[in-house]
Amino acid sequence: MFLIVGLGNPGNEYENTRHNIGFKVIDNIAKEYNIEINRQKFKGMYGEGFINGKKVMLLKPTTYMNLSGESVREVVDFYNLNNDEILVIYDDISLEVGKLRIREKGSAGGHNGIKSIIAHLNSEIFSRIKVGVGQPNGDLVKHVLGKFTKEETAILSESIEASTKAAAEIIKNDVKTAMNQFNGFKASTTV
Repeated sequence: MFLIVGLGNPGNEYENTRHNIGFKVIDNIAKEYNIEINRQKFKGMYGEGFINGKKVMLLKPTTYMNLSGESVREVVDFYNLNNDEILVIYDDISLEVGKLRIREKGSAGGHNGIKSIIAHLNSEIFSRIKVGVGQPNGDLVKHVLGKFTKEETAILSESIEASTKAAAEIIKNDVKTAMNQFNGFKASTTV
């Protein structure tokens, strides 16, 4: 089984914030592959289904961003997953809105959700899709917990769709194939 985790914060007040782009991508994957995310366990909401004939679990941790690793660890332990069966999708402020970056491993880069996952897995080796949410002009917390502009929302729909395709490519083939295909991605709509 392949675990696909979208990072975000639970609650309506965070619904369309930059920090919740991981949840948005998970919702899009669920829609694309008819997977209902309607079960609660592992400190998260999840659903199971198939992508390209392979069983997957889509997980949205409900621990709040900074404790996401707790949820991921519970799933990994329950299903005895290896790190190469984990894909995490999250926001990246170092990428402009409309860009994606796929990595096989790496540091947290200042992202507290990724820090938590690294700490709970005791490893930096797991696949990631980073979705660009743009650099803050001021306060970082206000930026990541802020909502997207109308223009950015149009761009993000392309990023979300590309992230969905990249996740499917990782499941179907591997991370390197997805990196070659999507690391140059930039939404055609511009702000």
